[in-house]
Amino acid sequence: MFGLKPLLPVCGCSVSSDLSSDVLVFGGKHRNRAVHGDVVVVELLPKSEWRGRTTSLTQGQGDEKNEDDESSAMPTGRVVGILQRNWRDYVVTFPTRDGTQNQSRNSQRILAIPWDRRIPKIRISTQQAEALQDHRVVVRMDSWESTSLYPNGHSVRVLGRAGELETEVQTILIENCIHVPPFSDAQLREMPLNSPEKPWKVDPVQVRRRRDLRATHLVFSIDPHGCEDVDDTLSVRRLGDGTLLELGVHIADVTHFVPEGSLTDMEARTRATTYYLADRRYDMLPAVLSSDLCSLLGGVDRYAMSVMWELDAQTLAVNKVWFGRTLIRSSYQLHYELAQALLNGEPAHVPELAQVASEDKDAKLAELTQALEMLTHIARHLRAQRDRGGALELEGVEVRAQLDEDRNITALVPRQPLEVHETVAECMIYANHWVARKIQESFPSQALLRRHPPPRQELFSQLVETAKAQGFSVDTRTNKALADSLDQAVDLQDPLVNRMLRMMATQAMSQAMYFSTGAQPQDQYYHYGLALDRYTHFTSPIRRYADIIVHRLLIAAIAMDTGAEPKAPGSNKEVEETAHHINSKNRAAQRAQNLSMALFQCLYFKEKDPQTDPRCVADAIIYAIRDNGVLVFIPEYGVKGPVYLRNKEGQVVSVGPDGGCDWQSGSVRRHHDRISTESASGSATFRLFDHITVRISVQSSSCHADSLNLELIRNRPHGGLEAQRGGRGQLVQEVVQEAVRLVQEAQQREARPRLSKEEREFSQSRTPNLYSLLEEVRELALRDLDRPDPVCATTA
Repeated sequence: MFGLKPLLPVCGCSVSSDLSSDVLVFGGKHRNRAVHGDVVVVELLPKSEWRGRTTSLTQGQGDEKNEDDESSAMPTGRVVGILQRNWRDYVVTFPTRDGTQNQSRNSQRILAIPWDRRIPKIRISTQQAEALQDHRVVVRMDSWESTSLYPNGHSVRVLGRAGELETEVQTILIENCIHVPPFSDAQLREMPLNSPEKPWKVDPVQVRRRRDLRATHLVFSIDPHGCEDVDDTLSVRRLGDGTLLELGVHIADVTHFVPEGSLTDMEARTRATTYYLADRRYDMLPAVLSSDLCSLLGGVDRYAMSVMWELDAQTLAVNKVWFGRTLIRSSYQLHYELAQALLNGEPAHVPELAQVASEDKDAKLAELTQALEMLTHIARHLRAQRDRGGALELEGVEVRAQLDEDRNITALVPRQPLEVHETVAECMIYANHWVARKIQESFPSQALLRRHPPPRQELFSQLVETAKAQGFSVDTRTNKALADSLDQAVDLQDPLVNRMLRMMATQAMSQAMYFSTGAQPQDQYYHYGLALDRYTHFTSPIRRYADIIVHRLLIAAIAMDTGAEPKAPGSNKEVEETAHHINSKNRAAQRAQNLSMALFQCLYFKEKDPQTDPRCVADAIIYAIRDNGVLVFIPEYGVKGPVYLRNKEGQVVSVGPDGGCDWQSGSVRRHHDRISTESASGSATFRLFDHITVRISVQSSSCHADSLNLELIRNRPHGGLEAQRGGRGQLVQEVVQEAVRLVQEAQQREARPRLSKEEREFSQSRTPNLYSLLEEVRELALRDLDRPDPVCATTA
């Protein structure tokens, strides 16, 4: 018997254990009044009673990790004891009364339906059952008698009518135990003043204590468009005779404004992170810090914590590194698209140069562009170093809800990858790594680091089998082997194949987590995804409490270098407890963000007629096979979901000569890499990585979250992409050949004296370069060639 936590109690639940696999607890009887999140004791059943996970599509189909697609028997048990109840607040809906509910003269006993499908119905006694029908209500469990099928509870407060935006957002927060009340007056009184009447000014004492970079360094930030909480800035320059470079990463000095043990500090620790939802964010720190005095905005003096490396200009080897508190003034507040345009040599409007005289403007623009090119050069080197060590290039589903002034959703916009994203990320990873080394060496038993354990090999089974079906071999024994395999698993006819394989690899990953160095042996410090022996989070203290702890550790480590007594912010036990708390809150934040995005995806399609609106028809790629259908990914909207090939009535999808689909009597046969339907009209086969056309609609639920319904309407790619497949492959090859030709010409020109300074120093060709042309290949692979190109508005 083991002390365990249930994970998936829908028709059953899976529990973690000391076994090599999970333990399945199937059905309400074997669950024995345990609720999702309880710590329980299970008894393993005889092997003859072991069951397998369902391999059919079910309502609320998610992306949970699947060790195996086959329904092979796995350890199965029953709950025989509950060690610890972890009941929390639950959001429920009072259903429409159908006459079957027990009621008395003065009160009604209602079986309220929890929003979370894993939670059993909760019996509530109330006199307001009629008024609360179709409302979301927060309830708490009181007891669960051994003779009852359902627990008893009581209502706490009413959130609002189901389906209304604010009600649904509050439901997401409560279901993830996220409590973000307004900051109290006492907390706000700790904040420094900054108003037009009394503007905040740099303290002369701090000027003397800090390294002043305002007059010596070109400092700038690169963030998403409209970013208010600017945590990080960068600088790069040549030193002396040009044989040395200096790279600087400058991070908001939050700990200067948030003393340890203050009310603001305790609230930040409780929240642990800033919570980002599709249409809003809930800050970890008050706005006067997060959006103002700690935000490294352009053109204003700010306190920073800096890491600065002296590098050999040729080899980029580190000669020395400096850590310390600085005073900076950011010259440019760039967004990613603007920075990439400058790197590409495209016309770009830099707001900070709008009022500069033309003769000075060209010089400043050249200085900024040269700094960006130097950063790109360094970042490529850093990435290559990590690649050699086995760093993984993983793929997630990143989509942004585009909102109008009234917060109505107008579009779903998948993130477009730019090289400058990787440039900034590499610099931040580099700073985090060096800070991790510093604090771990200074505090071997109580430093807060972040580790990423290697995944369990069985979690890669779907990736390996899916890749094999496409003719690729994926080696998962080490991160280096996996990275090399994914790099080679490229289908020139369909770039989405590699993207899907990387998404599967991402899904198989274990979660990275914070820990105290005294709680793990040193060989467990390793970060599998980044291929680094030590790693932490230092670069985002405005939005992550872990970074605040790391800043305090770094300050203490710097003080030790000057002869001060070692004084860590906490003991090993305290740091480990804080790490557990932050890990829990980070998981909640990620779940809330995903649920919020799913909510807005439904809102986007809810007001559209799926039968007539062309935006409700999209191309989808099959990435997994199930007994009664397939799982697909829709690149245009960043949506994953099930497509049924057999419905509840037992009918199967039949495909006509033109590719159109309807429902007929028939059968379904599943294979590891395909699924086939047989009907009176003939047979149809759907294979992994096939492109199909789906219709998107919203499946409304009064008791649970709405979900997207994906209906197969054609067994061919949307927009006639299949007919263009050959033409597209030829076009891809032509563009690649053109890219190679341009690179060869650039190499030939290197011997000529007319090269620009940038080309001489960085061997970087102007646009069109290889990167931009290969990005064009990727865009062509995703573009619907039947549609005209959208009109792009540029800022003059």
